[in-house]
Amino acid sequence: MSYEITGKLVARFDIVQRTETFKTREFVIEKSDDINGRTITNYVKFQCVQDKTTMVDRFNIGDEVKVQFNIKGTKWVKDGKENYITNLDAWRMETVKISQDTIPSDNTNYNDMPPSLDAVDDLPF
Repeated sequence: MSYEITGKLVARFDIVQRTETFKTREFVIEKSDDINGRTITNYVKFQCVQDKTTMVDRFNIGDEVKVQFNIKGTKWVKDGKENYITNLDAWRMETVKISQDTIPSDNTNYNDMPPSLDAVDDLPF
């Protein structure tokens, strides 16, 4: 099952080569919601794997983006103790709102521009 969230890109980390054939990269989205007149801010960390590790390069810190992701859970046993980890595996990102830092000085209207082909990724399977 696929999920999506919209928020501001606030951090992106370097690609980590986990094994000779497997690499990951993490990034963080800030998501704020108004709940009963109180603003609640969450920071959600995602990981990208393999060929998706470069997709975050198309975005600048401060851009509002929509992230589509899957939830993956893993169980392993170490020293007789069961351990669990949950990953949010991002497989697609697209721009919702560009940060003021990325707007060109020529006043280009981004609403008139066709969508980027880079924003269309294959499904994760």
